[in-house]
Amino acid sequence: MPVDTATPAANDATDAASAAKRAAKAAVTNAMESSQKSLNEALDVAERNLNEAAKRVERVLRDGVEQLKAQTQPYRDTAGRQIDDAQKYVLERVKERPVTAALAGLGAGLLIGLLLANRSTK
Repeated sequence: MPVDTATPAANDATDAASAAKRAAKAAVTNAMESSQKSLNEALDVAERNLNEAAKRVERVLRDGVEQLKAQTQPYRDTAGRQIDDAQKYVLERVKERPVTAALAGLGAGLLIGLLLANRSTK
């Protein structure tokens, strides 16, 4: 008889263990789903923050470039005028002495050619 009285108790214990196992599985599944949702939410927040930071960096860089352009404008204007003046000076000298200018250009070209030829043989 001890076997007969133990069998219903064993069945109850087995049923309770099965129920506990199902509850544990459900708890693990819920925890995984919850952590997946939390992870997805955290990734979304991180992505938004990165996008906002990239926009701020782009804005700062654009402002810096504009400021640099504004600061260098006088230098660009001065350099442009000096190049124009130098071009006019060279044209006037070439018109005054075309043979001398041609020989000077030929000499400079020959010198550059010799330097480049000497450099490529080494």
